[in-house]
Amino acid sequence: MDLLNTLVDKGLRRELPTREEALAVLATSDDELLDVVAAAGKVRRQWFGRRVKLNYLVNLKSGLCPEDCSYCSQRLGSKADILKYTWLKPDEASKAAAAGIAGGAKRVCLVASGRGPTDRDVDRVSKTIEAIKEGNDGVEVCACLGLLSDGQAERLRTAGADAYNHNLNTSEGTYGDITTTHTYADRVDTVQKAHAAGLSACSGLIAGMGETDDDLVDVVFALRELDPDSVPVNFLIPFEGTPLAKEWNLTPQRALRILAMVRFVCPDVEVRLAGGREVHLRTLQPLALHLANSIFLGDYLTSEGQAGKADLEMITDAGFEVEGAGTTTLPEHRVDAEAAAGCGTGGGCGSGDVCGSSAGVTDAAGVTDSVDSAPADEEATPSSARADLVAVRRRGAGTDLAPNA
Repeated sequence: MDLLNTLVDKGLRRELPTREEALAVLATSDDELLDVVAAAGKVRRQWFGRRVKLNYLVNLKSGLCPEDCSYCSQRLGSKADILKYTWLKPDEASKAAAAGIAGGAKRVCLVASGRGPTDRDVDRVSKTIEAIKEGNDGVEVCACLGLLSDGQAERLRTAGADAYNHNLNTSEGTYGDITTTHTYADRVDTVQKAHAAGLSACSGLIAGMGETDDDLVDVVFALRELDPDSVPVNFLIPFEGTPLAKEWNLTPQRALRILAMVRFVCPDVEVRLAGGREVHLRTLQPLALHLANSIFLGDYLTSEGQAGKADLEMITDAGFEVEGAGTTTLPEHRVDAEAAAGCGTGGGCGSGDVCGSSAGVTDAAGVTDSVDSAPADEEATPSSARADLVAVRRRGAGTDLAPNA
């Protein structure tokens, strides 16, 4: 396809595709899917080889959030039967993090539900960062605590944080449809605060919330403009007890097309396969490794993921390798640019269930139309919902049971 050849050439040159080209990727047919994956895979290998970075989530504080994000199992008014607990102590969080590090994770992502941290919360998280760093030489730590106030990003960096995650989630035009207690601009501001403080900025999206192709392209282009080091791609996990519980819109093929589009728009950025991959990609997860160069190991914030051992076996069986602790994730030109700007290590972080929340994902099998016919958002309706694949986390942080790492 001329489209794919053009996108590969642009990706190898780090040139931004046009909106029309990005939309055309989402509109490709299932017959063209392997060609799309192969093309985006060339771009992925150019900048990241066959390495897969492992990240591990620690939910510092679960549930009882005052925000009303429709996708989140921890939201205000959520009836989802999730774990609820207040702040973990630094030694408890460090112990939880150690399990992920032992499993091969080179980055620990510390997440807490809520609108944003108080100064006391920042002190608490700073002590947790110090405890993790003290016991695990060389580990990267990312914080995801919600909206930041002035000076808080700087304090987190001083404490040793390498990155800060805050996802845009969806397009600016539809943001008010999923959240009313804060704005899209609030989220952009926090990403900019993190970046200005020298933290590696991480920001991504959630697909499967009923958005259009235009919405997906809008948010990915907005992310490209913000220039985070890491872009986590979450797929909605439709938790029972949340407003989006019935949103089962994705197919494994659709999820792969979305990942490919993100890779073409963000060729040299760490694209992370995040929350919901097990629910929506299912047996096609190994194909996604040709598009994303980073995943979460084991469980997410409030939902259980694939077994950590199965994650490692999947990476090996697909012909990839776990990225070592001594390897720099980002391409040299991005690392040099960060250093020149006085920023952090680069690498980014994303919260599996979505920044301080529990994102969901979608499901089903269906056939989409080709580039020359109807747009992809008019594709066949996915088959029956797979709520059986949505498992609430009952182990790890906040429990007495061993974590899944």
